[in-house]
Amino acid sequence: MTDYKDRFSEDVGNFFRSPVREIFKRVDLNAIFSFAGGYPHASTFPLDDIRELSSLVIDKYGAKAFQYGATQGVPELRQAVAERCKVDVERVQITTSSQQGIDVCTRVLVDPGDVILTSNPTYLGALQSFRSYRADVRAVKVTDADADQKIGAIIAEGKKIKFYYIIPDFQNPSGETMSLEDRKTLVALAEKYDFLIVEDSPYRELRYEGVDVETIYSLAPDRTLHLGSFSKIFAPGFRLGWILGAPELLDKIYVCKQSLDLCPPIFDQYLAAEFLTSGRLDANLKNSIDLYRTKRDHLLGLLEKYMPEGVTWTHPEGGLFLFLNLPEGFDSVKFYDKSLDAGVAYVAGSFFHVDGSGLNTMRMNFSFLAMERMEEGVQILSRLISEEISK
Repeated sequence: MTDYKDRFSEDVGNFFRSPVREIFKRVDLNAIFSFAGGYPHASTFPLDDIRELSSLVIDKYGAKAFQYGATQGVPELRQAVAERCKVDVERVQITTSSQQGIDVCTRVLVDPGDVILTSNPTYLGALQSFRSYRADVRAVKVTDADADQKIGAIIAEGKKIKFYYIIPDFQNPSGETMSLEDRKTLVALAEKYDFLIVEDSPYRELRYEGVDVETIYSLAPDRTLHLGSFSKIFAPGFRLGWILGAPELLDKIYVCKQSLDLCPPIFDQYLAAEFLTSGRLDANLKNSIDLYRTKRDHLLGLLEKYMPEGVTWTHPEGGLFLFLNLPEGFDSVKFYDKSLDAGVAYVAGSFFHVDGSGLNTMRMNFSFLAMERMEEGVQILSRLISEEISK
């Protein structure tokens, strides 16, 4: 047998497996009660529109739809995104998913040892990317009274802070939304200490109650890279997203992307452009919002009905997730196998924490599991949690 261990790069040691992806490898999600992954519900995929628009794209663009294209994205989609986001088209870069957006921003901006600030908890996929580039990831909550002091202390270490990563709308994993005041505070800190902001907004258009809050990008367009995605508002299989940012920043991202994928999928981009400009995206989005609002409310009601005393949870105004907080001493990582053996999947909250804390938390998704199956799943999970707490 060939020994490969001395053949890998130093970066490989910084890769870590996503526990969410490991769940998908281990079980058939349709055979269990899965509150784990952030899968959109299949009923939100506009199959009839996709079928019709696929023919339209072939008729309209012919072989061009299957050729290589511009690294920045096809002009039709860039223009459509620019108009929807109310920015100039030169501030739009199309990406192969918003996950690539996170990765390429990190690759362009961060050297090993540079500091990335983020919330605690934060998106697991972002932590995977940050650590693969050997970034020094620090958790600083901008609403904390000592946030300014903490950032100043990092600077005093001689560290270079490159950016603050944040999901301000319906955060993954917590489901919480950042207030306008807190967004302004973050911008003020970024200006004071001269770092950028990477605003990840894949869920922003999935709002079920309340009012929209201004984007961080709108508050500081030259200091913010805003990441968007078609995965939750169209279909994740197309693997399309976008970055809004200053042309000087996007130019470096454009050059970097040439070595990654040459260009985003051309046919998919034309299809997304037609879906967006025809008004079908907004019509489909309305149906998705109605569905997810109902599912969110149903899950919240079930948690209220069945969860034991001492368990609390967030009330998301949108998005796909809520976060459970269990009594101190509860270990949701160790508890996971017991839950999965009983047919219920979730994601342990500690995986979303920069420092591995949050053992007494878990993320629950409400978009994927059929509503008629939620009650049994919550009943099982609640019974197991009660048994664990009473030990």
